[in-house]
Amino acid sequence: MDTSPLSAPSADLTAYAPASSRHAGAETAALAVLREVFGFDAFRGAQEDIIGHVIGGGDALVLMPTGGGKSLCYQIPAIVRQRQGHGVAVVVSPLIALMHNQVGALHEVGVAAAFLNSSQSFEESRAVEQQLLRGELTLLYVAPERLSAPRFMALLVQLHAQNKVGLFAIDEAHCVSQWGHDFRPDYRSLSLLHEQFPGVPRLALTATADDLTREDMLHHLALTESRAFVSSFDRPNIRYRIAEKRDAMAQLLGFIRSEFEGEAGIVYCQSRRRVEEVAAQLVRAGFNALAYHAGMESDVRRSNQDRFLREDGVIVVATIAFGMGIDKPDVRFVAHLDMPKNIEGYYQETGRAGRDGEPAVAWMVYGLADVVNQRRQIDEGVASDAFKKGLRGKLDALLALAEATDCRRVHLLDYFGERSQPCGNCDNCLMPPEVFDATENARKLLSTIYRFQQVSGMAFGSGHLLDVLRGKITERVTQYQHEQLSTFGIGSDISEAQWRALLRQLVTTGAVVIGSGDYATLHLGEPARALLKNEARISQRVLSPARASKSGGQTRRVPVDDAGLDRLGQRVFGELKAWRSEVARAHDLPAYVIFNNNTLKALAQERPSDADALHGIAGIGAKKLEAYGQEVLRVIQTSLGAAAAAEK
Repeated sequence: MDTSPLSAPSADLTAYAPASSRHAGAETAALAVLREVFGFDAFRGAQEDIIGHVIGGGDALVLMPTGGGKSLCYQIPAIVRQRQGHGVAVVVSPLIALMHNQVGALHEVGVAAAFLNSSQSFEESRAVEQQLLRGELTLLYVAPERLSAPRFMALLVQLHAQNKVGLFAIDEAHCVSQWGHDFRPDYRSLSLLHEQFPGVPRLALTATADDLTREDMLHHLALTESRAFVSSFDRPNIRYRIAEKRDAMAQLLGFIRSEFEGEAGIVYCQSRRRVEEVAAQLVRAGFNALAYHAGMESDVRRSNQDRFLREDGVIVVATIAFGMGIDKPDVRFVAHLDMPKNIEGYYQETGRAGRDGEPAVAWMVYGLADVVNQRRQIDEGVASDAFKKGLRGKLDALLALAEATDCRRVHLLDYFGERSQPCGNCDNCLMPPEVFDATENARKLLSTIYRFQQVSGMAFGSGHLLDVLRGKITERVTQYQHEQLSTFGIGSDISEAQWRALLRQLVTTGAVVIGSGDYATLHLGEPARALLKNEARISQRVLSPARASKSGGQTRRVPVDDAGLDRLGQRVFGELKAWRSEVARAHDLPAYVIFNNNTLKALAQERPSDADALHGIAGIGAKKLEAYGQEVLRVIQTSLGAAAAAEK
């Protein structure tokens, strides 16, 4: 039985030194907490080394994939350092919902924790402050703006003078960077921790950061002398699938119906209006779907998020306002109906699938309009030219991932500086696309763009370009006499979809540049020169209706929660889930905070008959054993008894 604390597989660090002997005592204490409090027998990957380093007083920058167990990297040091007399750990978190769930989960395992945020009344905040001053808290979660407020800072200074501040953990630390996909100016004030609290270890954690973002994190959080722990970015249980957008809604409905009926999922859209439309269409199609975006009433938004976290089989349709800190482990799919802005955002959003380590799918459809819209947003922004250039580069990297004909995981990991081999679990690996030499077609397309400029002295958009290539007589074609161009109708034997796919690919390489403004005109980029001179080649995938209908090669349904259990085990698992739901509702917590599905599956498989046997089940620590042990045994025995009676 897997008794490690990570819900998803995790690779070793790309580069880290073995823990020194001076951390041996800390590691022993940390392992004791892992077993006693959290109910796991062993650390996995980099956790032990990170935890030992922080317990020993070191600063750290931790990059670990979503679902990789980042929370334990500061929760265990917080517990150990408090037991050593160092005082409270202050955790900076950007989301109220995340604070609530984290604190609830800590209470479930017997750890004294609280939060301070804008959802509390003055009296509630004052009560937490008094707990803090009395030394009754092991962890305190605060928003970045609360941390820098004079009142709270005065409390911390007072505690620090008594050596009662054990550590600072900065969660979602990529928010400090202008290059990150969730930049929040309030995070910039966290540099004061280094200035105001020398000697208190600081731990910055995130799941997503490229080189530019990492440099920003180190600089703005004053962690240049910290030790960096960079885990593998790979999430091998996630299958990446990307297809051309044709009828996006029909594609989405087919995808969910064929593979994820009754399962939890997230669908991301770019606009609030689109979110509302897609959610309504899913509801009409019979799915339990909810909308979420920043323009909704806060109570409705909060209610929809709570339902997603607490109920089974809910699909949330959302903008990127939804998701940071969402710990729901059994999200079976994340779908994108519109292309994100960059690979960091894509990785962060898709990483919310399969946190339990079970198979999950990251599905996306995209088209040329997505590229045009994203570029327009960049061009019309108020940022500097240098910053816009960086944003375009990030968008181009995501487009290259979408257009790739080889392993998507290799491209994704390469973006984060990690070398890998073909995964065998993405659409391109499972159903390798057929490709052909498209150089001659590319020259036709590029020549047409060139002739527009030469003959008319103007640039045109993609629609007009394709009309000319395919020989369609339109009002605009005759207005500019483009039916007289030598390239008019030169591509009439090629489908519009195939031309659009080639155009996207040429945009990816920079051979075609999309102009700014409302009309998204097309221009030749420097790489076009080599193609026009026949000094470079380009390959294109064959668009296959069969492949498109499968949206990237999924050939089997992702296993449900009780996969791998025998019939009796499935019955016990179902009874345990029902019991867990009742307890979660009574405690106003998501069900997975009580016990995650992996723990319930282990209970259903082992079917322990006494408290001693519960000690060997991963995820059952001392507090949960005391609180729920007898009830778990009762549910199991009742279920077994009912099954035996049914067989008579």
